Amino acid sequence: MQETFRLGHLAGIRVGVHWSVLVIFALIAFGLAQVRLPGVYPDRALWLYWSVGLVTAVVFFASLLAHELAHAIVARRNGVRVEGITLWLLGGVARLQDEAASPSAELRISGVGPLVSFLVGLGFGVVAVAIGWVIGPGLVLEAAAWLAAINILLAIFNVIPAAPLDGGRLLRAFLWWRTGDRVRATLGASTAGRTFGWTLVVLGLFLFLQGVALSGIWLAIIGFFLISAATAEGRHAEMRGVLAGIPVREAMTPDPVTAPAETTIAEFLDGPLFRYRHSAFPVTRDGTLPLGMVCIHQIRNVPVGARSTTTLGDIMRPRDEIVTTSPDEPLTEVLTRMESGPDQRALVLDGESVVGILTPSDISRVVTWLTTVRAHARGRDHEEGRSG
Repeated sequence: MQETFRLGHLAGIRVGVHWSVLVIFALIAFGLAQVRLPGVYPDRALWLYWSVGLVTAVVFFASLLAHELAHAIVARRNGVRVEGITLWLLGGVARLQDEAASPSAELRISGVGPLVSFLVGLGFGVVAVAIGWVIGPGLVLEAAAWLAAINILLAIFNVIPAAPLDGGRLLRAFLWWRTGDRVRATLGASTAGRTFGWTLVVLGLFLFLQGVALSGIWLAIIGFFLISAATAEGRHAEMRGVLAGIPVREAMTPDPVTAPAETTIAEFLDGPLFRYRHSAFPVTRDGTLPLGMVCIHQIRNVPVGARSTTTLGDIMRPRDEIVTTSPDEPLTEVLTRMESGPDQRALVLDGESVVGILTPSDISRVVTWLTTVRAHARGRDHEEGRSG
């Protein structure tokens, strides 16, 4: 999930927001201001309902941010690189560039988020009780009570043992510890996630047919999201199994065409050296030192009138924002970083020299080749077994 705009940094971790947050923010604020608060405390001014509703929605997203920030901080302390945090329609996601090194690290990283949500919920519960004692019933008390309940429910929902929920990560940590096989553990958590997702879809359809349309549709949407995400995790795990033991050098496109940083966009588009074959180019200084990478879609966004004065160095994604790897790094390790990277490509460096570029097409080609070869080997062994 890529961010639409950036909020800044917290604890050294980049925080961004996807545009879909506006949808859920509006739904929460509207539901509180127009339904829940007037239903409990009628005859108050409309501006009071909306003021409390909007502030409560902001505080709720702050609690979501605390949940994801906890994941990110603990991940970083366990040696996992963190690209950032993105808040979106169904909550938030901490974008991790590496896998946990052990089941215990996975347990710590996954468990801290629901724990923080539970503690935040308890904290708001204490605040609600204190408000009731000091001020008495009112809109602020109702807002604090809602925040307590929603955070505790969020913690409970997240520990359900189904990928991609935190509980799915906890299940994967347990299966990994029991079997010693991270791929099998991920596939098990993925299966649990799909099962839970379909359960929510069926329950949502049932509620819809019973006349509870909004709740039914919302459950079905969450269910389909879980099914999609769990399926993607399962495929990713299968891919990791296929690619196990394969180094980057076996998959990369070697000796990619590089482009000098001082080249203008017009010169780049007119130059025959850069045509047709590639969609991404390492940008270098003096033809050797890698400075970053530029993709065709970035060039397309430059207005035609500015292309003769804009250089590749002006629009490239700088080196510290792209995924880099070495020729000997296992493909399974760099794959996670690529998927969370902005362009889903990796620059292959040997020291300070560009020796290759790794793209999703390169990985797909290797996966296709390996699965074909292994299927052929299984078929051959089967035939030899029959003839024997």
